[in-house]
Amino acid sequence: MDRKATAVWRGNLQNGKGEISTESGVLRNTPYSFSTRFGEASGANPDELIAAAHASCFTMALSGALAKKGYIADSLETSATVTVEKQGDGFAITSSKLRLRAQVPDIDRGTFESIANDAKANCPVSKALNLKISLDVDFHQSLHSTSASH
Repeated sequence: MDRKATAVWRGNLQNGKGEISTESGVLRNTPYSFSTRFGEASGANPDELIAAAHASCFTMALSGALAKKGYIADSLETSATVTVEKQGDGFAITSSKLRLRAQVPDIDRGTFESIANDAKANCPVSKALNLKISLDVDFHQSLHSTSASH
C-alpha cells in the first residue's frame, strides 16, 4: 500500500508560496507558505499535517487494539500537538503530545491505559516519527455497555 502527496513551491523561502495535494483529493492545491508555518496566516503547514496524521493514526490503532480485546469505544477523541523548535541554523520537530479523551464501557482505567500506551508505541505514524511522544489520557468509563463480550 503506497500513499502519495505532492508539494509544489514557487519563490524563495520567506516570500514564496506552495501548494499541497494528496492522491485522494482531500487536499487539492492547498496553499502553504512561510507565514502559514511560522506565522499566523491561514493555510496548511507540514507540522499540522504531521499532527493530523499522528492523531488519526493513533486513534485508529487504539480502536483496533481495543476491539482485539473485546472492547468498543463510545468515543475516542485525540488531539496531537507537534512542537517545532529552533536547533542550530534550522528547525526540528522535537515532540508530539497526544491528548486523548475516551469513553469506553466495561473496561478499567489500568487496562485501558495499557492498551492506549501500546497503541501509542505501535501505530505506524508513531513508529515513523523519531521524536519524543507523550500521551495524556482523560478516561471515562461509559455508563452503558455497547462493547462486545470479552
